[in-house]
Amino acid sequence: MSPGVLSGRYEIEDRLGSGGMSNVHRATDRILERTVAVKILAEHLSDDERFVARFRREALAVAKLIHPNIVQVYDTGIDEGRHYIVMEFVEGRSGAQILQRQGPIEPETAAEVGMQACAGLDYAHRRGIIHRDVKPGNLMVVGGPVGGGEMTVKLTDFGIARAMEQTRITQVGSVVGTAAYLAPEQVRGEEATPATDVYALGVVVYQFLTGRLPYEGSSLAELAVRQQNERPLPPSTYDESVPETLGSAVLRALEGDPARRYGSAGELAQGLQLGLEGRDVSLPPEETGETGTQVLGDDDEATRRLDETAATQYRPAPAPSRRPTPRVPQRHAPVSPPPVAAPVRRGAFSRFARLVLATVALVLIAGAVAAAVIFATDGASGVDAREVAGDTVDRVVEEFKELVERNTE
Repeated sequence: MSPGVLSGRYEIEDRLGSGGMSNVHRATDRILERTVAVKILAEHLSDDERFVARFRREALAVAKLIHPNIVQVYDTGIDEGRHYIVMEFVEGRSGAQILQRQGPIEPETAAEVGMQACAGLDYAHRRGIIHRDVKPGNLMVVGGPVGGGEMTVKLTDFGIARAMEQTRITQVGSVVGTAAYLAPEQVRGEEATPATDVYALGVVVYQFLTGRLPYEGSSLAELAVRQQNERPLPPSTYDESVPETLGSAVLRALEGDPARRYGSAGELAQGLQLGLEGRDVSLPPEETGETGTQVLGDDDEATRRLDETAATQYRPAPAPSRRPTPRVPQRHAPVSPPPVAAPVRRGAFSRFARLVLATVALVLIAGAVAAAVIFATDGASGVDAREVAGDTVDRVVEEFKELVERNTE
């Protein structure tokens, strides 16, 4: 087997990139006769059995992710102690190369990069895989303003993300560059979640818009302190062409509290789109002016007016009187009597008079009935006249109540 061939199948060609963890080469798959990218792990990682075992498990899991915004993993193996993964070859530039060569990009392009990356992340998250290492170097951009034609963004390095997590955090030499994309909860050692990928992508989009990191520091401790005590400046501070609403969407992705960030990569994509359209999505809908303070203020005023109208319609009109009446504190202004108040008063008096007469008649009838029952049952064996009389009076009282209700309707 020649030194430039892995496992007798992948013919290694020119190097595409390198880092502290691996080197990436262009290669030719001799069996399928296609161009691929081969990532060969650094020797110091290949000697770590636990790392290698975890890496292989993750690579196999990521090989099942088939999505236009994710670099496809084809194969993984070992050859003469060299662990490697074989991936889809993407003829484009990484986000890190774009930033290094041209600095910030147009807001529309930056938002589009973010939205396509969100599509890939959301697909992976729904299948239980978290990237854990989203950064410009792991975003491949094909076409668009960078290379011409339709732009496609692809996320790479899913397979190595979890395996590298412990190594990355404990290596002093490489931690500062990567830590800038770590969510605060990751720095605290908490388990990575979709919200940590949302934060990291927010950092990437912020960097594409401004050419700067939201937080900068010379050590992990300094970065952690800045994250805890400072808030990033809006992207429009550095470039006035960045819509403030788009900047607000990015800043929401950078919230230190995961509960205040977007709940998913899909929500971040929607936030970036709405930000481009000029809609502020910096806070949840119930806390924004669009459906919150301003609108509720107007509705509240309308409600007060409605309450006053209802009170005018349904509150009984006071009867006019020349005698002074005691002043009672009122919530609303005194209501003027309607034009038809006089007929209403006469009708009310008539009903009251009829009610009084009916009451007197019922009482007399009740007394007469009770006396007759007592007289008729006096001396009769087995009959308690008071029980019969009481029952009769109770029925009359019930009829009286019904009469009162009918006359007060």
